[in-house]
Amino acid sequence: MNRDEIMRVLPHREPMLLLDDVEEQDGESVGHYAVRGDEFFLKGHFPGNPIVPGVILCEILAQSACVLLKDVMKEGELTVYTGLNNVKFRSPVKPGDRVETRCRIKRVKHPFYFAEGRVTVDGRLCVSAEFSVAITGA
Repeated sequence: MNRDEIMRVLPHREPMLLLDDVEEQDGESVGHYAVRGDEFFLKGHFPGNPIVPGVILCEILAQSACVLLKDVMKEGELTVYTGLNNVKFRSPVKPGDRVETRCRIKRVKHPFYFAEGRVTVDGRLCVSAEFSVAITGA
């Protein structure tokens, strides 16, 4: 899915649409985001040494996982974060990096979906997390 296709599934728009592409591979979502360096969240985090905030990396994970829910979501529904567990930040993500996400749904208790995911850059693990989202009405 390219950005236009992603926007048919996610309600996010600039500046909070944080995926360039995402696809489903063997039950996993695999997404990418190229950190340009001019993003709003890099301004002031940290001056002279910009690092993508951990919360933004977690948001990228959640957006990536939503492609796995595209067939169960009805028009007008949203996915919202309901929890983050066992989040580990291993390595910083900086401007010029191309983030890759890999997520999978571990368990479902509708409307809750429990997932796990990883963020890597060039094979280097940056973040791992377990998280949950719920499908809600708009």
